[in-house]
Amino acid sequence: GTNGMQDSVAGGPSYVDVLDELDPCLSEGHRVIYDREVQFEIRVQQGDEPPEGAGTFESLRVKLLQLGDDEDLVGVRIECTSENDLYFHYTHTMDEAGFLGMQEEQQLTIPMCDYLPVLARTLNACIASPELHLGLFVLRSAGRARLDFYQNLQYKFIELLSVAFVESDEETVRRSITHRYQRLKSRLAITQARLLDFTAVVKVKNPSLVLQMHRGDEPGSPGSAFGRSIGR
Repeated sequence: GTNGMQDSVAGGPSYVDVLDELDPCLSEGHRVIYDREVQFEIRVQQGDEPPEGAGTFESLRVKLLQLGDDEDLVGVRIECTSENDLYFHYTHTMDEAGFLGMQEEQQLTIPMCDYLPVLARTLNACIASPELHLGLFVLRSAGRARLDFYQNLQYKFIELLSVAFVESDEETVRRSITHRYQRLKSRLAITQARLLDFTAVVKVKNPSLVLQMHRGDEPGSPGSAFGRSIGR
């Protein structure tokens, strides 16, 4: 998987895996090649004036999606969402013609087939070395946004890449929220089922331990982390 988190039941795909295949972002034939949370600095830009002052740092979930094969790339899409604000949903789409314009405007030396791999490496650099690599997500007027990537050379920041986003329409946001809710609910059900199985095994092997575990769940009990932190 793109994030290393896959559930399976008896060697087969779980309900969560099936839900992943029903992700609305895949409805036009795209496939996810990258899916991670990345911390960006969020700033708001008023009019055409550059954003002033420091912004707020927030983790956004970034999905890189590819339409077509590596040899026959039709288009790419980037989706940015937030778990803190479920209605935060921005999308960047790019086809070959659009990429040629971006290539010329930003003096990029890569072909379109390398666009997503370069983005993936840049995002990973923001995660691994946030003191050297910064992503600045600028919210602009009329539902527009921009994601600027900078590298810190100690003596100055240089801009590596700028990606234009638009706020997604209401229907796209609604479908995204519904899918995320169903996925979270399914993960919770799987976890609860595992917890019941775990407790059943311990109950057979060591019934007194089950009582100790339940007592440890109570706030303020000697076995709970909550109680220990207060007792210090």
